[in-house]
Amino acid sequence: MFTDSHCHLENQRFDADRAETFARAKEAGVATMLAIGNGDGPGTGTLDCAIHLARENDGVYASVGIHPHEAALAQPEDFRELERLSKDPKVIAWGEIGLDYYYDHSPRDVQQRVFIQQMELARAAKLPIVIHNRPSDNSENAWDDLFRLLHEHWAPSGLPGVLHCFTGTVEHAHAALDLGFMISFAGNITYPRAQNIRDTASMVPLDRIFIETDAPYLAPIPFRGRRNEPAFVVEVARRIAELRGMDVEAVGRQTSENFRRFFGLASSTS
Repeated sequence: MFTDSHCHLENQRFDADRAETFARAKEAGVATMLAIGNGDGPGTGTLDCAIHLARENDGVYASVGIHPHEAALAQPEDFRELERLSKDPKVIAWGEIGLDYYYDHSPRDVQQRVFIQQMELARAAKLPIVIHNRPSDNSENAWDDLFRLLHEHWAPSGLPGVLHCFTGTVEHAHAALDLGFMISFAGNITYPRAQNIRDTASMVPLDRIFIETDAPYLAPIPFRGRRNEPAFVVEVARRIAELRGMDVEAVGRQTSENFRRFFGLASSTS
């Protein structure tokens, strides 16, 4: 019934109980997950991490990509490896990719260059992109650069994308929707200071919404402070249901159908 559209299941925080994590997800009704394939970054030999998980677990799909944090480490052979991995039948998306001006682990010009290069590769692979975007404090800088680069380098492709773990404003959401993007909401929608996220979740058309955990990060209330995991995506659905006057099961069914439709996956009766 539920789909976790973005989780980092390869993270070492799952090493001790990864199988049990999958079992708890199934028990909670989470039948589908997208494992994000950034791994430990370029040059580590882990860019295929999500593919291994997808092959070994029913209902799990994979992405590939270089996170903006590791953009400065990317080498030509990493892009060749991503191009090869993108052909795997379990890979349904390219990401997460984008810009992070909050931590600035990589110089901003390098982040932009690596982002553009990955958009070009995703376009050639005909894969939608999953976007990470975080501005510096009290600034629109990363949002301005993101939409400029998307209009210049992605919109002409006609391919869609996902704004993962949305933290922007209603205006940012409208700009993304105009580009054909889906908006994905994570556990931070439950946090007291996240009214901007709740305002956006109240207005985005229901057929344009994904839900996610971003596990092991951003555990929702009432699990905040713990390691996040896919089973907790039900709490994201519950908060959206409250905002929209719906049953949590209805939100789960709709967002799962959105995921299957967006990625061209077989429909489900669950």
